[in-house]
Amino acid sequence: MLRLLADENFNNDILRGLRRREPRLNIVRVQDTPLYGVEDPLVLAWAAEEDRILLTHDASTMTAYAYDRVRAGQAMPGVVEVSRSVPLRQAIDDILLFAQGSLPGEWEGQVLYLPLR
Repeated sequence: MLRLLADENFNNDILRGLRRREPRLNIVRVQDTPLYGVEDPLVLAWAAEEDRILLTHDASTMTAYAYDRVRAGQAMPGVVEVSRSVPLRQAIDDILLFAQGSLPGEWEGQVLYLPLR
């Protein structure tokens, strides 16, 4: 199963739902790391060092920084941008489908946008 990192502003209701549905899910919140309060590029660098795909609601800056890392030839295990307009249950279902149905390394250098269509 994939290793995930939820950024600082990621919806905690989604995280609680994910943990209830799949207790084995390997997910860490930025708030529970030394990253709390740091700039987005540092969060992405840490995610790359830890080989964790980042979950975010920030389509404007976080995804741009992710693409910057790819263009610079830096590791970027992946970013999943979850729209804030996605209903809670759908967000949980889509993240679990993504996390359980993907192989490690499959999303390297890519940004996935949820909801899945």
